[in-house]
Amino acid sequence: MIKAIKTFGKYLMLMGKTFTIPERMRMFFKQYLKEMEQLGVNSIGIVLLISFFIGAVITIQIKTNIESAWMPRWTVGYVTREIMLLEFSSSIMCLILAGKVGSNIASELGTMRVTQQIDALEIMGVNSANYLILPKIMAMLTMIPILVIFSIFSGIIGAFCTCWFGGILNAVDLEYGIQYEFKEWFVWSGIIKSFFFAFIISSVSSFFGYTVEGGSIEVGKASTDAVVCCSVLILFSDLILSKILA
Repeated sequence: MIKAIKTFGKYLMLMGKTFTIPERMRMFFKQYLKEMEQLGVNSIGIVLLISFFIGAVITIQIKTNIESAWMPRWTVGYVTREIMLLEFSSSIMCLILAGKVGSNIASELGTMRVTQQIDALEIMGVNSANYLILPKIMAMLTMIPILVIFSIFSGIIGAFCTCWFGGILNAVDLEYGIQYEFKEWFVWSGIIKSFFFAFIISSVSSFFGYTVEGGSIEVGKASTDAVVCCSVLILFSDLILSKILA
């Protein structure tokens, strides 16, 4: 318990160093654009691919397992939409990104720490936390909501492709179910949650990488710890946010 409190205190102190006005805004924006490409743009492919197949699989499973003479055929589209909007595209997708992006951030900063590159920045009088971590956090806060929107559209397209090429359901029925009693707030709810998840992934992963002590083995351990901690915090915050935003 005491160790957890100390770790949380170190995290808060690091965030205090991170959230200061950059000394050189031009350099900050350069790093910001670089991190947007590395952490966000390079993740678009895996987000689209996973969401496409998840949307297709959800449609098949719902059609197969809840088919009933008493249930309208458009129910499949309705349930698929609700799953994609409420949980998968915001929460589950961010869990996947925690594994890809979180480990990337932790291993990058951890390698810089053990090779003394961060120490060199400190010696030169540079606020290394602000210089290295803030662009990553801002890039994630910018890109994750966009990736969530891409995930929603890709999942819906996957559902339609199942109807068009798999022939398990009439696309007209699916379309009606997707449009039935659509609530715009569900989209905004997913985007709002994604901001919190983006901050968790970027800040927690940065903390584990920045505070590494030791060699390459510790870098690998920090990367694993970052993914595990991010996943737990995302699930915990998802529980709270779902209750608040419901």
